[in-house]
Amino acid sequence: MEKFSEIKYVRPDMDAFSKEVHAFIDAFPKAENYAQARELFMELNNTRKKLDTMNTVADIRNTVDTADEFYEKEIEFFNAAIPNAELELKKANELLLASPFIDDFQKEFGELYIRNIKNQIRFADARNVDNQIRESQLTQQYAKASAVCSTTFHGEKVNFYGLLKYMQSTDRQVRREAFEAWAALYESISGELDAVYDELIRVRCDMAEVLGFSDYIEMIYQRRERYDYNRKDVENFRRQVKETIVPVCMQLFEDQKKRLGIDSLHYYDEALAYPEGNAVPIGNTQELIDKALKMYHELSEQTGEFFDFMVKYDLFDLETKPAKRQGGYCTFLADYNAPFIFSNFNKTSADVDVLTHEAGHAFEAYTASRIYPLTDQVWSTTEIDEIHSMSMEYFTYPWMELFFENHADKYRYEHLASSVMVVPYMCCVDEFQHRVFEGKVTDAGKRREIWSSLEKEYMPWRDYDGNEFLENGGFWMQKQHIFLFPFYYIDYALAQMGAFEFYGRMKENKEQAWEDYYRLCSAGGSRGYFELLKVGNLSNPFADGTVGRVMDSIRSDLFPAD
Repeated sequence: MEKFSEIKYVRPDMDAFSKEVHAFIDAFPKAENYAQARELFMELNNTRKKLDTMNTVADIRNTVDTADEFYEKEIEFFNAAIPNAELELKKANELLLASPFIDDFQKEFGELYIRNIKNQIRFADARNVDNQIRESQLTQQYAKASAVCSTTFHGEKVNFYGLLKYMQSTDRQVRREAFEAWAALYESISGELDAVYDELIRVRCDMAEVLGFSDYIEMIYQRRERYDYNRKDVENFRRQVKETIVPVCMQLFEDQKKRLGIDSLHYYDEALAYPEGNAVPIGNTQELIDKALKMYHELSEQTGEFFDFMVKYDLFDLETKPAKRQGGYCTFLADYNAPFIFSNFNKTSADVDVLTHEAGHAFEAYTASRIYPLTDQVWSTTEIDEIHSMSMEYFTYPWMELFFENHADKYRYEHLASSVMVVPYMCCVDEFQHRVFEGKVTDAGKRREIWSSLEKEYMPWRDYDGNEFLENGGFWMQKQHIFLFPFYYIDYALAQMGAFEFYGRMKENKEQAWEDYYRLCSAGGSRGYFELLKVGNLSNPFADGTVGRVMDSIRSDLFPAD
């Protein structure tokens, strides 16, 4: 393949795509044996991969620069075209399920793949095409509104990510000013974001009603292929977090307050772990990539090969810039079996986190795509996918001296502690979404009341130092997952339990822990959630006692003086 920047984008010919789908529909029933049926099936899969690859190229380039009008129009094209393409593929999938060779397909590609096909058929419904298009338009509106938002701070034009580095300043007044500027930016667009979310709630609830679900929550659980658990299981997990992890966080923040030498810990203090400053990576973007290359070569033969591939084809866009979408992600170019990592470097330790977290996703996709011929089996569900990424953060701990030199121990402690402290927030985001969709809450004031009450349960330490917008519950809207990826956030908390387990086992037997992790990555999305946990020798996070047991395994590293 060529470097990502050299990949030529061509808008897919949807008429040609339709003809290829219909050619499959005509030919597939005439297949005389499994070999013929499989060949036709794989040809259709390749057709889908071409469409998906161009969609991904356009999406990456749009998120890199949301002000680029060309790729904004291309995303609008895909938002309209994909729902109709899914309807055409629905007919092909129905033929597959009705095929006399369905047992052969299931034997080769697995029972889960066939179940997922049935699930996809349920969601491809002509009555929801307009809703799907509208949902995509609204999420694009959100992404652009938050991406182009900027302010001038201490003489520098910055976006949300640019302000975050100042919120780690050792000067408390600078932290406070950055926090106020950050909150003011969100408040300045809160009216637009509230309006977007109001309509998203209505559209998403209407989708569920069209498809005959009891509510949107039931629908999104099914759409996310959560076959092994339900909302009651998640509620039980959140209960364990409140009972077990929230008290640990209270102690961690109390320790942090003492280290900082302050009487009260405000929100703008939370990101500063040490009074002399957090561990900061040494080097520019290219130097960090070079250090990551050395690290992955030393970690394992497999990770070395993977990162060579990423560097050779320049499969990164890492630095923050004007109009770039917030956040970070890893996506996949199906035609090339190539992951791609997107981020917003801001000269904090988060830059290294990207080179481990998103690289964990990328490593799994690189590995699984060379084992499974179907793109649908490259990724698992998000509860497993996030284990891949979070665990890689811990497997790379021995190499942190490369990035932080004599501050590596500070980084490791700060990283582990913050990984614990964010879990209650993840659960708060999840329960917030459950409450909103259970009540179809399209009143902005009521949503803020819900968030404010949940903060007191999950983050009782949180103190916004009198900032009216945040004190009144405005903090929820800074989480892009609520807008873009509904109900995809508890997955991080569930996955963190598995990652903590790998971390605990690394200390006992690093080779065995890596073997289990690599086996999990190699399994891709070939099996269901509970089965894959067994593949990695991991515990069920919903089972009573799991959260407490996992926390016990890392407690000595969190409180070394105890």
